[in-house]
Amino acid sequence: MKYLRTNLHEIETAEELKKMQQEYPNLMVCCGRMGPMCIPVYDVMEELEEEYPNVKFAAMAFDSPESGIIRNDPACRGFMGLPFTMYYKNGSVAHATTSIQSRQQITDVLKTKF
Repeated sequence: MKYLRTNLHEIETAEELKKMQQEYPNLMVCCGRMGPMCIPVYDVMEELEEEYPNVKFAAMAFDSPESGIIRNDPACRGFMGLPFTMYYKNGSVAHATTSIQSRQQITDVLKTKF
């Protein structure tokens, strides 16, 4: 069952996220809702999929109990705004952001962390 309706790969379980962290050395996961702060981030991620073939882009529903793996991660401590965006490098958290991010902000992270 999909909780979001993006064109990105949608992660449904914490177990699936852990598996993807192992399979993809560079993984960006946007954990959010279908709202005004999150949709622009999903849109940018969809645009960047072709430009960054070395990065796997995915989304996860913030309100799913399974997304606690992101919501409760120490890198997200103190985050207030949606979405929570996690960047994983070789299975570990390389960077995390909160709230809406512009294309430039996202590409800056991709360039410096991946």
